[in-house]
Amino acid sequence: MHDIERTSDDALPKGRVVLRRLKVRPQFLAAAKGLARPCGAVLIQTRDREDSDPTIGVGFTATKKLGGAVVRNRAKRRMREAARQLIPVHGIAGADYVLIARQSCADRPWPRLLDDVKTALIRLAADRGLEP
Repeated sequence: MHDIERTSDDALPKGRVVLRRLKVRPQFLAAAKGLARPCGAVLIQTRDREDSDPTIGVGFTATKKLGGAVVRNRAKRRMREAARQLIPVHGIAGADYVLIARQSCADRPWPRLLDDVKTALIRLAADRGLEP
């Protein structure tokens, strides 16, 4: 399976999609200015970086409205795993994605959460006029 790389400065191996983590606030703010698609338990924001780097940036957010630290951490763990499975398949190379947990993210059945993320990614690609 694909792993979310912590370092993205390495050369991209052939035939492998590399995901890098978004870590600093300006990266999240830039993604917020792009397209957004709510779907079930997640809201996904995306923007094209408009550079020649084919890696896909992925960030995760869970606000305090969601619940305490245990609930927020569980929601982020589940979103990380969903992103690891689905973004290499349905994501667009050279784009950044931010997955924002909504109220039911921590408790949603796993197949439904995967379906929510997959649907949002496909719709975002269609909104951009691109095929994943």
